[in-house]
Amino acid sequence: MAVSPAAVRALILSFTFLLFLNLRPISPTKVGSDSGAPGCDGDYYQEKFRRRASPEKRLPARQGSPFKIALFADLHFGEDAWTDWGPRQDVNSVQVMSTVLDDEVPDFVVYLGDVITANNIPIANASSYWDQALSPTRSRGIPFASVFGNHDDAPFVWPLEWFSAPGIPLIHCPVANSSFSGDCSFRGTQRLQLMKNEIEQNALSYSSKGPEDLWPSISNYVLQISITDNPQSPVAYLYFLDSGGGSYPEVISKAQSEWFNNRSLQINPDSRVPELIFWHIPSKAYEKVAPWIGVRKPCVGSINKETVASQEAEAGIMEILEKRPSVKAVFVGHNHGLDWCCPYKKLWLCFARHTGYGGYGNWARGARIIEINQHPFSIKSWIRMENHDVHSEVHLSS
Repeated sequence: MAVSPAAVRALILSFTFLLFLNLRPISPTKVGSDSGAPGCDGDYYQEKFRRRASPEKRLPARQGSPFKIALFADLHFGEDAWTDWGPRQDVNSVQVMSTVLDDEVPDFVVYLGDVITANNIPIANASSYWDQALSPTRSRGIPFASVFGNHDDAPFVWPLEWFSAPGIPLIHCPVANSSFSGDCSFRGTQRLQLMKNEIEQNALSYSSKGPEDLWPSISNYVLQISITDNPQSPVAYLYFLDSGGGSYPEVISKAQSEWFNNRSLQINPDSRVPELIFWHIPSKAYEKVAPWIGVRKPCVGSINKETVASQEAEAGIMEILEKRPSVKAVFVGHNHGLDWCCPYKKLWLCFARHTGYGGYGNWARGARIIEINQHPFSIKSWIRMENHDVHSEVHLSS
């Protein structure tokens, strides 16, 4: 009996989801290679990451000067790429980023997921749109890092209007000197290839493809902010996690949670150094603190225009974060109509601000800024708008 493609996709996603919720990670290339691992999963993970953990990359901070981070969320480059409207939105998004970068002059930029709308990109040239999104930051010589969102490797969705007059548009292959390498057929670009291209083609990229044991999630890594003349004295740790979506379920897996727990205990055992966490899709904890109407204290923000669209399941990450006094805040994107920060237990849960002109919603564009001060230590954040306005300042270290 023939099985429909939809049924096959559903089966694959269901199987992947079950693997993700399983405590023991499965590597795509080494399935079964750890069959002799100890029975205690905690001991197994600690030993595994002692063997495989690589030194975290260091971001230099000037002695006594604030370290400023700009978050660019939900840019959605490549949306409706076959129309006149789509490329215009990408130009507008570049302008928003350029304004923020010139106004704030950050030390570092985080691309917080949904950099592109892969489900609107018909051929395997998504990296060329990714490059466009990076261009304002790269041209100013500012280092950056990225995490994946649910649209970054989503399967291409055939527009229904293509099947009526005037029909399917001609494929325009990238020019020879672009970053595109591959055939000009209707297929997408996978997460791993996107990250590989970013890292190999950008000396300013601090992104990493993360431990292969955490596959199919890719963007899982940690960066250390350190004083330039004292690299062994960290100011803060920045953790990046892949919250899924697109080619697999929207979830931070148990394996990722265990990776964070063991990595943080390894490099920051006494929780002395503050930690900031970045991923794309909000956890279910965001639903618990979401304001009902408007944005009222103790939350801080300017728009609360939709309900939280959270991950499909919780697999332990929030419980781990709640117990670490060094974790000060989590930053996400995904919801274009939300830009608030709200306290949760002993940390803050924050949305970025919709930066790109791609994606849904007509709210004014901008970017969340984070500033880390050393003496006295503090972390504060605000929103910088495309019209140069500043609002919603919040202190995250109190």
